Amino acid sequence: MLTRGRRFAIATREGYFAEHFALEKPLKKVTRASLTGLLVAASAGAQVQDTIAGSSPLFRGRDALLLAGFTAGTVAVAPLDVHFAELLQKPGAQENRVLGHSATAFRILGIPGTVVIGLGLYVIGRVDDQRRVQDLGLHSTEAVLLSTALSYGIKIVAGRARPHLDIDRPHDFQIARGFSGDDYQSFPSGHTTAAFAFAAALSRETQMWWPESRWYVGTLAFTGATLVGISRMYNNRHWASDVLGGAAIGTVLGLKVVKYHHSHPGNRIDRALLKGDRSGPTAPIPLLTLWFR
Repeated sequence: MLTRGRRFAIATREGYFAEHFALEKPLKKVTRASLTGLLVAASAGAQVQDTIAGSSPLFRGRDALLLAGFTAGTVAVAPLDVHFAELLQKPGAQENRVLGHSATAFRILGIPGTVVIGLGLYVIGRVDDQRRVQDLGLHSTEAVLLSTALSYGIKIVAGRARPHLDIDRPHDFQIARGFSGDDYQSFPSGHTTAAFAFAAALSRETQMWWPESRWYVGTLAFTGATLVGISRMYNNRHWASDVLGGAAIGTVLGLKVVKYHHSHPGNRIDRALLKGDRSGPTAPIPLLTLWFR
C-alpha cells in the first residue's frame, strides 16, 4: 500500500512529465514549422541563377517572388504571434537549461557572431592570399552590416512594442516610437536579419565555385539562422512575425550584395579590400583547411 508521501511524489512526477511532454510536442511543431517555412523561402532564393559576370539587373522578377513569399509568410504568422509567445514562455520551456543555454548561444551567433566570423574569414584570406576566402568574409560582413542598418531604420519607424512589455498586444505599433528606446524596436528582429544575411551571402559565394554546396553549406547556414530567430522568440524579445520580417530582409540583401559584387568586379570596395584573383581549383575546399592548399 502506498503511503500518502509516496502517492504525492508519484503524482508530482506524473504531473511534471505530463507538462513536459505536453509542452514538448508544441515546441517541436513551432521549430519544425519555422524551419520548414524559412528554409523553403531561403532555398528558393539560393537557387535563383544570377548571371555573375553579366549585366543583368540587380533586382529581377524572381526577387519579387521571393519577397512576396516572405511577406505572405509574415502576414500568415502574425495572427499566431501571441500563441507562439505564450507557448515559448511557459515555465517548462523557460526553466529548461538546455533551451536557455542554446538560446543564449544562438543570440550571440546572430550578433556579434556573424560579424566576427565574417571578419575572421576575411583576415584568413588576406593573410594566405586566398581571394575566395576574402570574398566570403568581406561580402558576408558587408551583407550583415547593410541589412542590420536597414533593419534598425525600420525598427525606429515601425515603433513596435516588444512582447515582454505586454504579451497580449502584438499589434502595438506607433510611427517613429522606436526613437523612445529599445523596448519599442521589435520589428524586425535585428539578430535574425544579421543571421539570414550572413547565411545568404555565405551560401551564394560558395555556390559559385562549389555548386553542390547549397545542399550542405546552405542548409547548415540557414538552419543556424532559423535557430537564431527562434532564440529571440524564446527570450521574449520578438514576435514570430518580427523573425520572419528579419529573415526576409537578411536573405534578400545577402543575395543582392553578392550579386552586385560579382556582376561589378571593378567596384571600389573590392578594388580597395580584395587582392589576388578568383581563379583557382574548382573542387570544393573544406572551410577548416582553406589555408592548407
